[in-house]
Amino acid sequence: MLTDEELLRYSRQILVQQIDIDGQLRLKHSRALIVGLGGLGSPVALYLAAAGVGELHLADFDRVDLTNLQRQIVHDTQNIGQSKVDSASQRLLAINPQLRLQVHRQALDSDSLAAAVGAVDLVLDCSDNFATRVAVNAACVAARKPLVSGAAIRLEGQLSVFDPRRADSPCYHCLYGHGSETELTCSEAGVVGPLVGLVGSLQALEALKLLAQFGEPLVGRLLLIDALGSRFRELRVKRDPACSVCGGAGHEH
Repeated sequence: MLTDEELLRYSRQILVQQIDIDGQLRLKHSRALIVGLGGLGSPVALYLAAAGVGELHLADFDRVDLTNLQRQIVHDTQNIGQSKVDSASQRLLAINPQLRLQVHRQALDSDSLAAAVGAVDLVLDCSDNFATRVAVNAACVAARKPLVSGAAIRLEGQLSVFDPRRADSPCYHCLYGHGSETELTCSEAGVVGPLVGLVGSLQALEALKLLAQFGEPLVGRLLLIDALGSRFRELRVKRDPACSVCGGAGHEH
């Protein structure tokens, strides 16, 4: 059931016919893991908390730095030096006191990552490095949990959804393989704040669609964002039957 306060708090969202009270109830009973509380994780966490996702699990071992504040909007100047999960927790509970939070302040190793993914309904990869993305993807495939993956650097962003519950869904490894040895981070290449805000907002939207069960998620599609020219492109992505992560495994129905 939704309380009178919840009906009022989420009234504008409940008015959307594809969501309605049933969808809002699904959100209330949902749990999502956000890996990384930086430029992408900030809008993801803010929008999911505001939208009424019942329980958010926050994972980040980093601390707030002055250079973060140009884009990591969940943190404030007064939070510099503080753990990012603690800084974000304060802000999210100020927006929505009904939110339940679980925090992971240490880097997730294979065991703790598997446990963290197993404890939720959906995972949002908001990390900034390839090794973490690969590990999160493998954990999601193993646990059959949908993964909303976003990335942004300089003036380019990308977004996709990988859902191991669907036989036709590729995984992150199908798309990117072993990646690039020359991968740059935002601290090396730079990034524009509103771009990560845009990608993170789209990640939050995809998560709401999956959790509340409406619309068509970005499964089998890669959305490419060119902020310089304000252009969006979509590429079709097929599952690789020979993929070393998801090929042949985890797709039995």
